[in-house]
Amino acid sequence: MDILDIYEDVKKDVQAIYRSRLQAQMLLSLYDEDNNTLAKLREVTGSTSQALLPKIRILESNKLIESVEHEYRLTPLGKIVASRVADSVMTMGTVLEHKEFWKSHYMEAIPQPLLESIGSLYDSKIVSDTNVEIFNVYHHFLDMIKKADHIYGITAIMSSGHADILGNRIQEGIPVKLIVTKSVVEELRQQPYIEQIHQLQKLPNFQVFMVDNDINLGFTVTDKCLSLGLYKNDGVTYDTTTDLFSYDENAIKWGENLFEYYLHDAVELDLI
Repeated sequence: MDILDIYEDVKKDVQAIYRSRLQAQMLLSLYDEDNNTLAKLREVTGSTSQALLPKIRILESNKLIESVEHEYRLTPLGKIVASRVADSVMTMGTVLEHKEFWKSHYMEAIPQPLLESIGSLYDSKIVSDTNVEIFNVYHHFLDMIKKADHIYGITAIMSSGHADILGNRIQEGIPVKLIVTKSVVEELRQQPYIEQIHQLQKLPNFQVFMVDNDINLGFTVTDKCLSLGLYKNDGVTYDTTTDLFSYDENAIKWGENLFEYYLHDAVELDLI
């Protein structure tokens, strides 16, 4: 059955939840906290019992919430619906919060499964170079790498500055895994990188993987932070002046999933 046909069948129920601030807030509150009293729901929504009770009855009649010992909680069906409402809120929140970043960059490089969970990046900040701080992004990257206990990254470009800071952390014993494209592999086999690579690849805590296809993004995820860089809208020019940074655990998990996505089709290299 076509999704639009399904929507026609259920649109009244869908619209009832999204149009009703109180219904949506109660579902999200119960999804976040498991159980809530009527007093707590009044506090969360900023509404009166008189306003809440009719909405509660609607949610109860649809088997989305239930009352147990003077507290309200989601039913199993309610947990499903509330999770989708929460996902919609986080997705729209992330898109709108960082709208200029998404609008000005080539998002097609982000795999579909990761786009579907992009709400995980809500608690992030966009860092850009300015006329006053022309190395703002680079300095944030350095700080991130210096504080990391492990480093996983994907790079479609290479610079001596990035290579040096990563090389220092590898020599300190920090586990580092890098996924690179064929063009980057060719760069690594040339000066000024080849001698450093020869030394680093002898260390057990450093691994390099290659993918056959181009990757139109660059990112690094550590145990503490995510840094995501994208190409400009032309899909050709990597934007070195702007990155998305996040220290939120959901964003870090998102970055780990992105790394695993590309690692699945990558081959480990011996550059010595």
